[in-house]
Amino acid sequence: MSLVPPDGKFREVFDMSRVLITGSSDGLGLMAGQLLADAGHAVTLHARSDHRAADARAALPAAEHVVVGDLASIEGTRQVADQANALGRYDAVIHNAGVGYQEPRLETVDGLAHVFAINVVAPYLLTALVTAPDRLVYLSSGMHLGGDPVLDDLQWSRRRWNGAQAYSDSKFLDVVLAFAVARRWPRVRSNAVGPGWVPTKMGGPGAPDDLSLGAATQAWLAVSDDPAATVTARFFYHQRPGDVHPAARSVELQDGLLHRCAELTGVAFAEPLPVPVTTQQA
Repeated sequence: MSLVPPDGKFREVFDMSRVLITGSSDGLGLMAGQLLADAGHAVTLHARSDHRAADARAALPAAEHVVVGDLASIEGTRQVADQANALGRYDAVIHNAGVGYQEPRLETVDGLAHVFAINVVAPYLLTALVTAPDRLVYLSSGMHLGGDPVLDDLQWSRRRWNGAQAYSDSKFLDVVLAFAVARRWPRVRSNAVGPGWVPTKMGGPGAPDDLSLGAATQAWLAVSDDPAATVTARFFYHQRPGDVHPAARSVELQDGLLHRCAELTGVAFAEPLPVPVTTQQA
């Protein structure tokens, strides 16, 4: 497989991987898709609408497919999972889609807090429904270190809304989810990534971090055979291990999050089906 050195450029491709990237019609997701496609990997992008899908196809013609669905709704997320499964098993899934901390408290059609629905429920549901790949990458943030490890008001229905704290909480729960998957599915390499404060629509034009390294780390974890990338239950920043909220490794908290997400979605987190073994005749 390809390697991504710290300069963000791929070296020679040895094996082609199939990679699904959510939230990839622009920003970090599209950049990761471009890196992977340039290296010869088969990329499936995701957009929330047909209009955004057309933009994604125009931006990355090399992408093999674009799946469409609004991750703000449980039904839309199910549609994305169904489309992905119809295209065949992926080697890696990058859960890149996310929203930031500047919006007010919004409710989705399912009655969930918008930030929580997209940043936490959607990756949970896709993980549970999409045929298990070899690798999973969850987009988190350095702000996860300020996350609250309490699950009793996930929808901010009792607390006064604080967008920055709600975002930090959701990014913390993304790390919890990544580590829970790593523990429950030991054959799957499951890691979280903090891209840094980068100049995306969410981060703003004045963000000081390196945008290219944020995308490169996701791509690197998805396909690289670098020993540093072939690990599980880690948090990465610019292809190096980063600081992790200690509560993210709590088995009680991990199982609690899986249970709450299962209650909200009606989809339990189960052991993945075994990967079919194919045989070749001489």
